[in-house]
Amino acid sequence: MSDLEIRPAAPDDIPAIVAMLADDPLGAERESPDDLTPYTAAYERLARDPNQHVMVAVRDSRVVGTLQLTIIPGLSRRGATRSVIEGVRIHADERGSGLGSRFIEWAVDESRSRGCQLVQLTSDASRSDAHRFYERLGFTASHVGFKLQL
Repeated sequence: MSDLEIRPAAPDDIPAIVAMLADDPLGAERESPDDLTPYTAAYERLARDPNQHVMVAVRDSRVVGTLQLTIIPGLSRRGATRSVIEGVRIHADERGSGLGSRFIEWAVDESRSRGCQLVQLTSDASRSDAHRFYERLGFTASHVGFKLQL
């Protein structure tokens, strides 16, 4: 996979990112690739925050993966800094190629280099394939998560 580049997302990447976010049963219900206005505004907010890293994986000049890495300083765990991996998507053509593993390993290495003591992520309860994937990479299902829609 030497032809793979992992880099910060650029504004021109937004359509490809949103298309990947929408390309599954859950995303199809909550994403709107036909109107990029809210995604562009969100990207601009994220780009101004030094603790937010929206990344893309690019092969042959085509965006084939995305994730968001958030660095969170904290008081708990003796003042530990943690990271959160969110919004992981791999283009359908690339699934099973090892790209997802490489991308998550990049995020873990980047978290370590930024002084994080813990990497965490959440995955929708219905995504059993994703759960097995994360467990293979060493993550453990250690908590129960809750959400409140506002």
